[in-house]
This record gives sequence, C-alpha cells and structure tokens, in this order.
Amino acid sequence: MVLAFTLFGGVVLGVGPALAAAYALSRRHHRGEAVRPLRDFAETWRREFWRGNAVILPVVAAGTILWLNYSALSALGPDAAPARLASLLGLIVMIGIAAHIGPMYAHFDLPSRQYILTASRFALAQPASTIILLFVFAAAAFTSAVFPVLVLSVSIGAWIHTSTWLCQRFYAENERRLAAGTEDLPEHTTVGALPAEPLRMR
Repeated sequence: MVLAFTLFGGVVLGVGPALAAAYALSRRHHRGEAVRPLRDFAETWRREFWRGNAVILPVVAAGTILWLNYSALSALGPDAAPARLASLLGLIVMIGIAAHIGPMYAHFDLPSRQYILTASRFALAQPASTIILLFVFAAAAFTSAVFPVLVLSVSIGAWIHTSTWLCQRFYAENERRLAAGTEDLPEHTTVGALPAEPLRMR
C-alpha cells in the first residue's frame, strides 16, 4: 500500500502521506485497535496529504540528496575520501533523525515545523535508542540489497512496524522519566499521564 499510494500521488507528492498513513495504522495495530487496512490507509492518506508532505517530504528529500552525494563521491576514488566520509556521516545522522519522524508524527500532535526539530533533539539526546533504530535499518537495508524482491513485499512494512514498535517504547520510557522527575525508574513502573511538553528533554 505504501508503494501503491506513493505512485498514486505521483511519487513526489505521494510518499509523504503514504508513509504518514502507514505509521498511523502501524501505531493503531500495536495499540490493539481495530484496523481496516485498505480503507483506513486510503482515508488517512487523503486526510494527511498536505500535512504529511509538509513534515515527511523534506526529510525524504534530504536523505535522497545525501545518498546521491555519497554515491557521486564514491565514484571519484581515494581523492574524495574525506568528503565521502563527511557525506556518509551526514547520511547516518539523517537516517537516525528520520527514523523517529514517522512514529513521532503518528504519536504526537505537534505543529508541523516542530517534528524535525523534536526528532533531532530526541535522536541526539537518546543515542542508545537511535543506535538501535540504525542497526535495524542497516539490517533491513542489507537484506533488501541482497534480495531486492523483498522491497516490493516485506522490507518497507517490516521497517515501519519494527520502528513504530520500538519508538512507542522509547517515547513511553521518556515520558515515565519526565513524569517521575528521575532518570532511573524500576521496570514495573506504570506509564503516567503525558507531560505538557511531549518529549521535553532533561
């Protein structure tokens, strides 16, 4: 459905709302809510068309540009090694930030311009969470590179479901720390009410 609705939107204008819809339905699924896959996906895609593009499309564009830049520098040989490493580092940081955008968009109601800033702050303030997401992304990317057919069947959905599941737990843990006012809580501590400023960092 992500691929189909991305194409339906002309790719450029379809990818943002398609990812927004996928993350929203994935969150509902992990919360045990009833989901009507095609109908709910189509309704969410239509409802989130403009806002989804405003939030997600810049991230996709930035990641694509960094990847193309890295690929071009890789073709230049050893002379471009410093620039290539800098581009690779920028790409890794962007992937770490982008990994939080979709789940955060589905989980928190923030002004559109705040998602990238909040995701950046969370990714840098919680490096362990970001490293886990990067590891999962690398595993999915490697598997898809070895078996390209998975991109059309499994890879995108597996990444969205896994990253959503992980981020729900990362955000709940962060909210527990904020609600309790401490960095160390027992494992059995229940999730309290959301703070007034979601994902406010300590």
